[in-house]
Amino acid sequence: MSSTVSAQTPPALRLMHVHAHPDDESSKGAATTAKYVAEGVQVMVATCTGGERGSVLNPKMDRPEVWKDIAAIRHLEMDKAREILGVEQRWLGYIDSGFPEGDPLPPLPEGCFGLVDPDVAAQPLVRLIREFKPQVVTTYDEKGGYPHADHIMCHRITLAAVQQAADPNMHPDLGPAWQVSKLYYQMGFHRLRLAALDAAMHEKGLESPYVERLAKWEDFEYEKRITTRIPCADWFPVRDAALLAHATQIDPDGPWFAVPTEVQQKVWPTEDFELVFSTVPTTLPEDDLFAGLRQQVAEDPSEDWTI
Repeated sequence: MSSTVSAQTPPALRLMHVHAHPDDESSKGAATTAKYVAEGVQVMVATCTGGERGSVLNPKMDRPEVWKDIAAIRHLEMDKAREILGVEQRWLGYIDSGFPEGDPLPPLPEGCFGLVDPDVAAQPLVRLIREFKPQVVTTYDEKGGYPHADHIMCHRITLAAVQQAADPNMHPDLGPAWQVSKLYYQMGFHRLRLAALDAAMHEKGLESPYVERLAKWEDFEYEKRITTRIPCADWFPVRDAALLAHATQIDPDGPWFAVPTEVQQKVWPTEDFELVFSTVPTTLPEDDLFAGLRQQVAEDPSEDWTI
């Protein structure tokens, strides 16, 4: 793995990931993040909530003192992951909705992120977009990647913020308008990838963590939405280190690490995305989130550059 800045990477490329909770930045697209950071791209993570209602998913951390200070601990974990990934990070300040379970589902807690008005709640992100001026933004799809209220709301406020940030007539008090050039949805959890890893594990005589999930898989069209595959296998170890920084959420002996890194690097060496819109010409499929942008930014790398 090389940390040498690419000679083809303009000095003013900026990438923003919008995530629902601390740990999402490490479990979704983190190797892509590490790759771009190594190339000299500026990367910002916007975290919508503090993870206050998250579960303790690592048995080794399931202790009363951890539950008592879960919000503070998750902030510290985010700091560690941020340092490992080499990114900037900002909290948007919303309250975790938790993950209600039961039949029927109980209502979401009052005041939580999942109940906000997305057009209003987008404003802190509008300010951040106008300050950081990312050419590329990533977030979750319309289903949140999976049906968590915070992930779905993260999708909604990101779309609202990208639109509002570009409109000089909206919220002029939040800074000069900025047009995001490309928006992507993260597509890491799709059937093709899990099936390939599952087959590789069986070939090696190892137990696959995906057998039950694949047996229940229903949406065989989802993977067809992938437009962009980022080769980033060399940065899988950085991704894994960032994941382990979230010790309350990630069990090092659990399914996240059941497939050896070298198997993942060989079988599925990319992280995958769906291009939602682009203001610049690009040819699909892509292998670069900045496809269509590099030359333009290189020609005018000033902070005021826009489309």
